[in-house]
Amino acid sequence: MRYFLASFCFIALVIGEPAGAQTAQSSIEANNADFVAKFAAKDAKGLAQHYTEDAVAFPPNENRIAGRESVQKMWQSWIDAGLTDLTLKAAQVEESGNLAYEEGTYSIKIPGKDGKTSEEIGKYIVVWKKGDDGEWRLHRDIWNTNPAK
Repeated sequence: MRYFLASFCFIALVIGEPAGAQTAQSSIEANNADFVAKFAAKDAKGLAQHYTEDAVAFPPNENRIAGRESVQKMWQSWIDAGLTDLTLKAAQVEESGNLAYEEGTYSIKIPGKDGKTSEEIGKYIVVWKKGDDGEWRLHRDIWNTNPAK
């Protein structure tokens, strides 16, 4: 009996999560797809709901932005400025307990003063935090552009 119990515990550890359980990677990829859809719909409030209440964003060439409400204002200002066509592509997701990090790339279209639209391409790191409700939300968000070619 003792051998059976030890074997069962070992197999349970090796197999991992139950078949219906969602991994951080699949949850984060679903969050990213919804984030892009909310951006396309110009829904800054919906974008902000993807962040923790005490989230911090570190946008390029701007000051640190703390709190969900401030993050919502940041996204609203960019939507109002005419930014469009956001894409996100996760390259790597690693999970540890209720935290995960994601490394990825993004692109976004930005209107210029001359009326022409340019595409910004860059990379990002996000620290995700799993809430008491089991949902993964952006907790720390930093990104910057790639050098011009």
